[in-house]
Formats: sequence, C-alpha cells, structure tokens
Amino acid sequence: MTIDSELPVFTLTEGSIPLLISIPHMGTHIPADIARSMTPLAQRYDDTDWHLDRLYDFAHSMGASILQPTCSRYVVDLNRPPDGANLYPGQDTTLLCPVDTFDKERLYPAGGEPDDAEQARRCDLYWRPYHAALEAELARLKAAHDGVLLWEAHSIRSHLPRFFEGRLPDFNFGTASDTSAPPELAQDLVNLVTSQSSYSAIANGRFKGGHITRKYGKPADNIYAVQLELTQITYMNESHPYTYDEALAGKVQPVIQAAVEKAMQRCLGARA
Repeated sequence: MTIDSELPVFTLTEGSIPLLISIPHMGTHIPADIARSMTPLAQRYDDTDWHLDRLYDFAHSMGASILQPTCSRYVVDLNRPPDGANLYPGQDTTLLCPVDTFDKERLYPAGGEPDDAEQARRCDLYWRPYHAALEAELARLKAAHDGVLLWEAHSIRSHLPRFFEGRLPDFNFGTASDTSAPPELAQDLVNLVTSQSSYSAIANGRFKGGHITRKYGKPADNIYAVQLELTQITYMNESHPYTYDEALAGKVQPVIQAAVEKAMQRCLGARA
C-alpha cells in the first residue's frame, strides 16, 4: 500500500533476533489532500519524534526488526486506539486525529477538523496497515524464537506544560504498570540508567505506555512490550529546526542500547 501513489505507508526492516523496534511517531509526511485542509503550522511537524531512526541505528547491527511509518502523527496517531478513547482518563491528551499541537496551536481552521467519516478513512488507509504489519512481524518473530520483545521508541520535548509540570525525567519507561512485561522490569531499567549515567529516569510515571504497548504486550503469550519516552534534550535541539546533535546522541545511545539488551535478557532469557 502506498501514499500519494508513490510513498509506502510504512517501512519494515525484518531482523533475525526476537526484537521489534516500533517508532510510530517518526513520520513527517502529510498527504496532499489532508495538507490542503490544515493550517500552515502543520507543515512544521513540531510534535514529531525526531531522528529516532538515527538514534536507534545500533539496532541494525543487533539484528532487530524496525518498523516506522511515513505519515506524520498529525494525520493519525498510531499510538491511540482506533475508537479515540483517552489513554489517560482525566488528563489532557491529543486525539486520534489531532486537532492541535502539544502547545495547543490549531492544526485546522475553525470548523475544519476531521469528522468521524474522515477519521475512519484515515484509520483504514494509515492506522490499520501499520498495526497489521506490527502484528504480523511480532507473530513471525515469536514463531521463530518462541518469544519476542516489542520496544516502543518515542521522544518528546523535556518541557511541555500542557501535559506535565517542570522538566520530564530523561528516560520514561512504561510497561502499562507492569502488565506488558515482567513485574519490576521498568524499575530495573530505571536503576540501570541511573547507575550507569547521569540521566534521570522513572518507571510508569506520566508515560505508562500507549495503545501499542498496552495492546500487544502479552507476557502470558511470551510477547513483551516496553515503551521508552526519551526527552529530546538528550540528543537534539528541541527548538525548530530540530537538529540532531551528534555529541549528545553519542552519549545517550549506549545507555539506550544497554536498556534494550537488559529488557531482552529479562523478558526472553537465553532466547535473546
């Protein structure tokens, strides 16, 4: 399936070890028909999880599978349930088809927000293919290895008053409150980060894991899921044009890789 008759909906690199890294918010494309309905601000893609393909390039040498979309989260948020339910009841959050940015700036002219039919169309075109690929790759890896770890790679600005007070911890590990992975794994990952580096970390705090972590993490079936929401200040410039910082990235990459490897060992043991 393609976008605008030429771009793929997603790219999947099939790996050889029981690890799938999903990067659902890295896309930076808005199809022309949707872009015409949006404000010019949308073309800045401010809320993208920038550069995570570069930050996780170590995963290729590990032999991991990597899945990433082409479209921006402004088209449809792949980490939200298709019914649009709020993953954090009582707290502010963006929608399945966002109508504003993290800074509450409008993505559509007043009255131009996508209606139910348009949201359903976007789910059919972009959301469902990504999830079908994710589910199929998990099944392939589990069949080959008897178990699999899904690592949800995310990043976010370190200060976002809309969602939290003050500065976020650098590493925000989520295991859906210990239901998508072995109990205490998230805290073990926090301990690893804080003992090996100067980065701050928290387990199942403001970010417990989104729809993907909650839906696909099934420890009883030997399918485990961990979400890492990493502050962008650890590897890039958080202001437009959001440039990658090689020096910063070089420091944080080994810590991320160590966390991934520890999660594989805890979840899969000898199978990793």
